[in-house]
Amino acid sequence: MKNLTLPIRFGIVTSACLIAYFLVLSLFDRHTNVFFSLFNGIITGFGIYETLKITKLRMGKDFNYGTGFTAGITTGIVATILFTIFFAVYATELNTEFLGQLSEVWAKDYKNFEGIVFFTVAIMGIATTLVLTLSFMQLFKSSNNPKKKVP
Repeated sequence: MKNLTLPIRFGIVTSACLIAYFLVLSLFDRHTNVFFSLFNGIITGFGIYETLKITKLRMGKDFNYGTGFTAGITTGIVATILFTIFFAVYATELNTEFLGQLSEVWAKDYKNFEGIVFFTVAIMGIATTLVLTLSFMQLFKSSNNPKKKVP
C-alpha cells in the first residue's frame, strides 16, 4: 500500500484539475461542446507523467516497468472514478438540463441516456489512462540493450 499512496494522491489532484477545468468551461457555457474535452487528456497525461517521474526518482534502480505501470494506471483510474462521480452528480443534481443540452437528439431517443453518458465518460477516462501510461512508460523504462563498448 505504501507504493500506492503517491499515485492515489496524484489521482485525487488530477481529478480536482479535471473538475476545475469542467467548472471553468461551464462558467463560459462551453461545457456542452465535446471538443473541449480533448484537454482532459492533457490534464490526465500530465498527472500520470508526474506520477511516473516522481516514482522513478524515489525508487531509483528499484524502479521497473511493472511498478511504473501500476503507478500510472492507479493515478488515472482514481482520477477517472472521482471525475465520473462528480460528472454524474453535476448532471443529475446541479444542472439537470445539462444532458439535454449535451445532445438533444440522443436524450430524446434513449431512455437510459444518463447511464450511457456516464459509462462513456468512465470508459474514455480508462482508455486514456491505459494509452498514456503505456506511452509514458516507454520514456521511463530501463533499457535491456547491452551497452556497446567503444574501443
